[in-house]
Amino acid sequence: MESAIRNAIIKFEQEFMGRGPDDVRASIVRDLVVVRLKGVLTPAERQLAKTAEGVDMVKRLRQNLIAQGRDKLSEQVSEITGAKVLGVFTDIDVQLGERVFVFTMDRELQNGGR
Repeated sequence: MESAIRNAIIKFEQEFMGRGPDDVRASIVRDLVVVRLKGVLTPAERQLAKTAEGVDMVKRLRQNLIAQGRDKLSEQVSEITGAKVLGVFTDIDVQLGERVFVFTMDRELQNGGR
């Protein structure tokens, strides 16, 4: 299940952000799906991130893109897990070039999932 979630996130990032991350790890912890992505910034975003204003700009842009793709992403995670996604939380550390997703699910997945 974690591998399928990982692959879905990679595909989502490629389609919505224009490039995939360098590394993705997905973990299921009770009723949470936690996904850590490394190396998510494009070369242009890395250039912008050299200033405080640029960091804010990259964060806002990424938040808007995720908001547009949130339903699709939730649907994919629900399909894989067989559970309903209740919430999607995300943040990006522009200095590190890392993003984290946390999906809250309607039930625990760790003991078998589907």
